[in-house]
Formats: sequence, C-alpha cells, structure tokens
Amino acid sequence: MSRTADVPYCAQRDDEVEAKLYNLWRRAKRHFKMPLRLPLVDYSGFVMILEENEWVCVDERQNDIPILAWVEFEDHGRETLHLPIKCKLNYYHFAASKVRTHSLELVQEELEKYLQQNEVDF
Repeated sequence: MSRTADVPYCAQRDDEVEAKLYNLWRRAKRHFKMPLRLPLVDYSGFVMILEENEWVCVDERQNDIPILAWVEFEDHGRETLHLPIKCKLNYYHFAASKVRTHSLELVQEELEKYLQQNEVDF
C-alpha cells in the first residue's frame, strides 16, 4: 500500500531521477527490507522513506506528513543504466521545492554510506 495514497497533493509535476541514485535504490531494495528511513541531515526532522515503489520525504515531527514524493517511476522495459528515470513528483507543501534538489543529494550520500556500512557489493 502506498504511503501517500490517501494524502492529497498540492501539485504534481513530471520529473526525472538521476540514474546513479535510482540504481543505488534498486541495489538497496535487493539487499534490505523496505521501507528504509534515511535522515536528511540538513533538514531537522525530515527523513526520506524509500518504499518498494516510491520515495517520500516526510516530516517525522508531524507524524510523517509528506512534503514531497517521487512516484510512478517509468522503469518498465528499461534497457540502459546510465539514463535518468522519468517519474512524477508530488508536492504536499507550498515550500517543498526548496528541499527537492538537496534532499536527493542527501539521499544519495546516505544510501552510499548505508550500502558500504552493510558491506553490500556495488
């Protein structure tokens, strides 16, 4: 079940996720039980919850209310590993665009650390 299914979003936009980050997530899905909660260290109280089919940036101080969510990844029939993945980006907060780019950078750093600490082969 989707974490965001019953939460109305303010806006939805087409987006792309860089291949490196998407591939790290796929690797983590094969080795760890989902969902993974990764702290967004530069944003007090924000965490990224990586699910089987979506990524949700939430404010854990407010009962995990969504701020942003990357959903509907278009990865079916994917033949290349180096191209970005198209998806939809849901905005749940009027100022969510301010954390969008940096939150993905932080997730990539945290995923790399998490996979290295748990000795998962790259």
